[in-house]
Amino acid sequence: METKTVLIKNSKYIPEYKSQLASGADVKAVLAQPIIIKPGQTCAISTGLFVEIPVGFEIQVRPRSGLALNNSVTVLNTPGTVDADYRGEIKVILINHSQQDFTVNDGDRIAQVVLCPVYQIKFSIVDQLGESQRSADGFGSTGMK
Repeated sequence: METKTVLIKNSKYIPEYKSQLASGADVKAVLAQPIIIKPGQTCAISTGLFVEIPVGFEIQVRPRSGLALNNSVTVLNTPGTVDADYRGEIKVILINHSQQDFTVNDGDRIAQVVLCPVYQIKFSIVDQLGESQRSADGFGSTGMK
């Protein structure tokens, strides 16, 4: 499979895969001083990453499982989408679901990024949709077991 390259402009930390078959590359915080996220608070954390994503792809910003499990801190808008035509700094919106303050320091791994293909939809207005067995049932309609 062809490797897609994402160009990064003058970044202090380059996203890094921590294992040979990892799908997500870890992203680090770029901070002049530590940031304290209070319980229930959200904060946009700088990464110093400015990217050029290949056409037909997006970068998804996803939580790190250890950060969520061990600290109850996660990416609020999961997955965060970075469009191919966006050229600003990628920031990670973290939320602290714990009861304690959480400190983010420069160089902390705060999220992971995954390069994903994107297919744009052509929307059409129709009078009705085709029938299906499920119909409009949702939100647990298929049961728990």
